[in-house]
Amino acid sequence: MVGGVTLSDPHPTPRLADIAAQAQVSEATASRVLNGKAGVAAGTRQRVLAALDVLGYERPVRLRRRSAGLVGLVIPELTNPIFPAFAQIIEQSLAGHGYTPVLCTQMPGGATEDELVEQLEERGVTGIVFLSGLHADTRADPSRYARLSSRGVPFVLINGYNPQIDAPFVSPDDGAAARMAVRHLAELGHRRIGLAVGPARYVPSRRKAEGFVAALGESFGLSRGQAERLVQHTLFSVEGGDAAAAALLDDGCTGIVCGSDLMALGVVRAARRRGLDVPGRLSVVGFDDSQLIAFTDPPLTTVRQPVQAMATAAVGALIEEIHDRTQGRENPSQRTEFIFQPELVVRGSTGPVRE
Repeated sequence: MVGGVTLSDPHPTPRLADIAAQAQVSEATASRVLNGKAGVAAGTRQRVLAALDVLGYERPVRLRRRSAGLVGLVIPELTNPIFPAFAQIIEQSLAGHGYTPVLCTQMPGGATEDELVEQLEERGVTGIVFLSGLHADTRADPSRYARLSSRGVPFVLINGYNPQIDAPFVSPDDGAAARMAVRHLAELGHRRIGLAVGPARYVPSRRKAEGFVAALGESFGLSRGQAERLVQHTLFSVEGGDAAAAALLDDGCTGIVCGSDLMALGVVRAARRRGLDVPGRLSVVGFDDSQLIAFTDPPLTTVRQPVQAMATAAVGALIEEIHDRTQGRENPSQRTEFIFQPELVVRGSTGPVRE
């Protein structure tokens, strides 16, 4: 027996006191939820249901909601921890609205975005969330999204704005992220600062580069041409950061701003291979602040992408699109870009420049 539950029992009977304690509600409130009674706030009801899940109890049949429909979530990969972070919050938010999320991940050599969308449509999805998809690639044909819209499938796009696509967009302020990173390094005395960022064809890369170039002009009076020579476009990966660091260190940079946390880890690796201490001889700033970044060596200074707010807003915009389509309404006012402000998180990978 553990806490009144026999471990061999595959379907233990829920104990009201345990559920109430886990959900931080009274036993009377927990009882109302478990018995399907009205008069309980939606957030409180959700906490009680979550307590059932956490404690390993099966939900009573009467509490199992019928799905409002399937919603696809198309993401580029799972190896970068920022994408699972987005996926988890988006899926939780969709479930809270009664929808069943369907995760679709692109893999090198696997299904393309268009093929995944086709499979989702075959399954009758109610809507789709695209995260860092082809909409962010300036070389990709945006007409695929117009065709999707014409087939009556609502969708929302995260990270990467394209004015040719008539849909809600959710983005962080990439330009502001680069500017705050440069200002942080400048305040620490760094005068030679480089940018390691992803391929120039991606909207987030372009916006970060534009913010970086503007910040160097504001802080040090560099011309656009001088600042652009300190930008290295490479892959959004550890290997990409490593490659960019080689060129930027050869150019005398004492501080490097990165387009992702993974790139920043590659920069740290390249610095150590040269015998350079971080942050003693090189300061490094990442971007994203995914869950494990605070535990790297050294803990990474980074610009936090507001994942919770962005993911929740994206689901909210999609729900509105679904409702508008269901009722035959057009709502062009929400088909715009919602921009969220990032936050600088200072940890151990940045420090004063060494003279």
